[in-house]
Amino acid sequence: MVRIIGFLVGLGFAGVLLISMIVNLVGYFQSPPEPTAEHEFHLHPKELHLASDGPFGNFKDTAQLQRGFQIYKEVCSGCHSLNRVAFRDLTGIGYNEGQVKTIASEWATEVPSINPETGEPATRKATPADHFPSPYANETAARAANNNALPPDLSLIVKAREGGAPYVYSILTGYQEQPAELLKKFPAAKTPPGLHYNPYFANLNIAMPQPLVSDGQVTYGPGNPKPTVDQMAKDISAFLVWAAEPKLAVRHQYGIVVLIFLLIATTLGFLSYQNIWAGVKGKKAAA
Repeated sequence: MVRIIGFLVGLGFAGVLLISMIVNLVGYFQSPPEPTAEHEFHLHPKELHLASDGPFGNFKDTAQLQRGFQIYKEVCSGCHSLNRVAFRDLTGIGYNEGQVKTIASEWATEVPSINPETGEPATRKATPADHFPSPYANETAARAANNNALPPDLSLIVKAREGGAPYVYSILTGYQEQPAELLKKFPAAKTPPGLHYNPYFANLNIAMPQPLVSDGQVTYGPGNPKPTVDQMAKDISAFLVWAAEPKLAVRHQYGIVVLIFLLIATTLGFLSYQNIWAGVKGKKAAA
């Protein structure tokens, strides 16, 4: 009796779910959702190919990573923090210890500290052991300086945003005027004051002003490619991939070793199986 009641209850739940699904489908086809500006004009990230891509990716192109760091230092660091990266980590992109020490000591924003004589809050020059300091004292100050928008930390931005490095690259190169077609079809979607149209951003309007505005905005050293907006966007994207996972190449190397080990272990296991059960199979066949 209990089983029958349980079966009937389960059948009732299944029936309710089926009816709900049918009602929703009928409602969808009778009154489909109206198209939105975000749905029609939002674009997927552009293609971006970096040396760190794929299972064999690495950071051997240290020149590009150093160019990306230069862009962060001269353009992005005024608004965005990089608080999960320490100055000493820069040795991973080709800087020596002396260069890292110089970079840290000359950094525009000083590191919060305590005055040992008075115990009052103070600041000091950064050292290689310090993490990159935030350009703002706190979140309130950051919002006050950016029209109430909080600039995100860039340490893990390529992992925190769907699309990764291609998304960052697309945002940096995607600023443009609103298409006339969009304004004609969706007049209410006009970009509000203080925002900027970018079709690669989720709701098409982003609070961050265009950071890379013209070719040559950052001066590269001899032997580097021309600093066009497109090239600078690629370089900073490559640097942020490194910032998010500086040990990526080592992880890939370990992964290859593990795969080789598993392949050898699988082969030995199969040969052992064949050897152990060969006699048993022969006896069964003879019987």
